[in-house]
Amino acid sequence: MSMDAAITFEGVTAGYGELMILDRLDLRAARGRITLLIGPNGAGKSTVLKTLFGLLKLRQGRIRLFGEDITGAKPRELLTQHGVAFVPQGRNLFGQLSVYENLELGGITLGTQETRARIPEVLALFPRVRERLHSAASSLSGGEQKQLEVGRALLLRPKVLLIDEPSIGLSPLVVQDVFRLLRRLADEQGVTVLMVEQNVKSALKMADDAIALEAGRLVLHKPAPQLLADPDIERLFLGGGHVPASLATP
Repeated sequence: MSMDAAITFEGVTAGYGELMILDRLDLRAARGRITLLIGPNGAGKSTVLKTLFGLLKLRQGRIRLFGEDITGAKPRELLTQHGVAFVPQGRNLFGQLSVYENLELGGITLGTQETRARIPEVLALFPRVRERLHSAASSLSGGEQKQLEVGRALLLRPKVLLIDEPSIGLSPLVVQDVFRLLRRLADEQGVTVLMVEQNVKSALKMADDAIALEAGRLVLHKPAPQLLADPDIERLFLGGGHVPASLATP
């Protein structure tokens, strides 16, 4: 697939201890688009995000960001020098601190003055969070907490946003709010989004491209609308067996 690649994996092998998850993985995610990683449990979707963000060490292969080799870069370097932000699964807030204090911590690498200057632009994206600015983060609803996490990542004005299972624990309406925000970031700010999401069908309606993994290798890369329209993909959603031949990447 021809594209202006933001993210490129070249023969990447990575895992946890002796357990190999990614097996000589090749993939490309396009600049300024939303790419959805799909596949059965254990396929390596979240591992792709963690490896890209420097949380897992590559055993072999290369990772490039906008053509630049970033293999081995640490999370802080990726945040501050390369514009990569990561919103992991679950809740990752300081619950006893206020919304504002959580945002301040998100911009710690920027310095206090620059962080405080940027907070209003982030809050403009999240009116409900802005209303709770001085409340403890733990008192926010699940949806508000997820918005705060995303907002904290956006303080750094990332070029690339990695987001892992944003819908966990959220109502369908709140999930759609999160998806709309991601769509705006790609369309209006040119942010490249690489996402793992359990609610695959809803995410495909919002995404531009879809990459399917199986046993740590790429088995499919197609436009999301094309994939959504193919009834055979249901097997992949449910993690049943191999990708149908009709869907496999040529």
